Amino acid sequence: EEYVKSLIANPELVDRLALSNDDKNDITSSKVLFPEHLPLSKVQAGIKNGSFLQGTFRASRDNYLEATVFVQGEGEDSTEVLIQGLQNLNRAVHQDVVAVQLLPKNQWVAPSAVVLQDDGAAKDDNVDGDEEEKLSRSLTEAARKATGKVVGIIKRNWRPFCGMLNASQIKESTRHLFTPADRCIPRIRIETRQASTLAGQRIMVAIDGWPKDSRYPNGHFVRSLGSAGEKDTEEEVLLLEHDVPHQAFSQAVLSFLPKMPWIITPEDMAQRQDLRHLTVCSVDPPGCTDIDDALHCRVLENGNLEVGVHIADVSHFIRPGNALDKEAANRGTTVYLCGKRIDMVPELLSSNLCSLRSNVERFAFSCIWEMNHKAEILKTRFTKSVINSKASLTYAEAQMRIDDANKNDDITKSLRGLNKLAKILKRKRIENGALTLSSLEVRFHIDSETHDPIDLQTKELMETNSMVEEFMLLANISVAQKIYDEFPECALLRKHPAPPPSNYDILIKAAKSKDVTIHIDSAKALADSLDVAKVDGFQYFNTLLRILATRCMMQAVYFCSGMDSDFHHYGLASPIYTHFTSPIRRYADIIVHRLLAVAIGADSTYPDLMDKHKQSALCNNLNYRHKMSQYAQRASVAFHTQLFFKTRGILNEEGFVLFVRKNAIIVLIPKFGLEGTVFFDSKDKASPNLAFDEEGPTLKVEQHTFHIFDQVKVTISLDDSNIQHQKIRMALTEPVIPGVSVSAPEVEPQPKKQKLDR
Repeated sequence: EEYVKSLIANPELVDRLALSNDDKNDITSSKVLFPEHLPLSKVQAGIKNGSFLQGTFRASRDNYLEATVFVQGEGEDSTEVLIQGLQNLNRAVHQDVVAVQLLPKNQWVAPSAVVLQDDGAAKDDNVDGDEEEKLSRSLTEAARKATGKVVGIIKRNWRPFCGMLNASQIKESTRHLFTPADRCIPRIRIETRQASTLAGQRIMVAIDGWPKDSRYPNGHFVRSLGSAGEKDTEEEVLLLEHDVPHQAFSQAVLSFLPKMPWIITPEDMAQRQDLRHLTVCSVDPPGCTDIDDALHCRVLENGNLEVGVHIADVSHFIRPGNALDKEAANRGTTVYLCGKRIDMVPELLSSNLCSLRSNVERFAFSCIWEMNHKAEILKTRFTKSVINSKASLTYAEAQMRIDDANKNDDITKSLRGLNKLAKILKRKRIENGALTLSSLEVRFHIDSETHDPIDLQTKELMETNSMVEEFMLLANISVAQKIYDEFPECALLRKHPAPPPSNYDILIKAAKSKDVTIHIDSAKALADSLDVAKVDGFQYFNTLLRILATRCMMQAVYFCSGMDSDFHHYGLASPIYTHFTSPIRRYADIIVHRLLAVAIGADSTYPDLMDKHKQSALCNNLNYRHKMSQYAQRASVAFHTQLFFKTRGILNEEGFVLFVRKNAIIVLIPKFGLEGTVFFDSKDKASPNLAFDEEGPTLKVEQHTFHIFDQVKVTISLDDSNIQHQKIRMALTEPVIPGVSVSAPEVEPQPKKQKLDR
């Protein structure tokens, strides 16, 4: 510390020192605000004798005075303990492992229904009193949850946080509050002499400690990420906040890539089946360079059909335990953002040597069935192979070939055969109770020069999308069965738990509001009742219902067969399932390839592959990375949606009410696949009369009552008053409610864009 402070030329380095204890004393008041944390020995004794519970602290995104502690139980029974009020939260930070003590039953409370953001004046002394009154508590017995208080911290889970500086109003002050981008994290007090340069920048800050006499934790400045609102900065923040590993691959990792030019040797051929003569082709979204899978279909001499699914043989190039393998295992998945992809494996493999591009020879792992014309499987075999894809098509190109009666070449015949079988497979699956749910996926048309979104539309699905999907599902199921038969203790499988019935409450209520009944006793009952759910004159009703049903589902997860007894996949109505078909972009598939290769004698095993505890730990990481990559993708879509509306001014669009809340309605705009909230209580003007009925659920605003699925019109605009949390604002234009709704904006004719001749 003395050394750094003596460097006169670089005063900014002082900001990066962790706060030492003498510095902390002059920041905080002498008043003790929080209860003392118990020493670890007392905490451990308390957990042992059952007076304390150990769990993961999960802060609420919507209410900074509330959190839950997730206590992992034996097997299936885990509990959540509710924590309310700053004193009881006692300086725990999101994701810390904490010890909690349950309060006496008469002090248990219900989760608050209020949305509270900490606008926190940086006062240090008022932890009790006025803040706590904001929690509106529901006093009905039924709503109360087990409530407790944090008595000690077992393990801090602090990472550097991204966010922005709120510069202090006091001139010359070096103490400032930092507001993290993640609403689950409290504000952090830092010392910096460069507040003026950091204003408007996204920065990273690390927490150093949280003394019991300080309202906020203390921390220090780590680095600046760039100007807020700029695309590159925001993308970096998004990746850091979702814990997506995105640094360039290290030399150690790259050293395990094959040397170029890469050729297939006679020794390679001796160990593989030569399938280069088959009419294999791949069907993917436009612009796809990491082609994992290719298909073929041909008629055999006995009149049956042979269908092959050929998957990139990534495990041939990535050997167990080396730096490349460890890096891929840590990343777990490729992350697709709008206009950018963060690869799980280096590009030489993902877009070249493993990618099943057309007219080049590539290694594949093939799953080949003999089927009759009713799509019944007569034989299944697996083999390592060499293929030469005859065409890499987009879904639209493949569809055009199938539909064009004048085309009769081998590729088209193969596609037609596949399409015919896929329709039968799909029908059978749906008869078995598989769910077809709906989620609105959005595609941005990105300007090739500025990389800004110029158009926003929801994705259309074609028959060929479904064709590819059917064979991928079939291959995944066939492989799952094979590796489980061979390795009942250590097969890596994927399951999708059935949701608890209470998850469906909102769906059942929503359907009931339109006099439609939904049955949920099984996936099949749900699928069947969704199929017949129709409302005259409201053709979008069924899609809305399926979107809502998707929200009721649980997350599908990877697991190790020796550590679990329930394998069922609810959404696919399959008793067993795994991931085999995308090894370029998912690490789970690489493990499945290795297991299958050992099962058919095509590769040797290694100790970790057969260790169910290691396998289980790996599954935990894969599930975490998978979940984070989905959140990162959603955040990227949200950010690009904001960029899109930034240049559009105010739009007026029609939408549907998806949910009804106490003080707001949540509206879906199908045209953009966009969701937003229309609030009815604002700080600026008097609130209208609101009456919320939980049973409906309905919300009466003045004289108008809103139900789920009501059609409304709203204005959409970007509210960038808070640069860190920009949001899409929606305001009601129809139905017209005096004093509440706004008038529709005058639509100006859009200037015609001149196309440049390129």
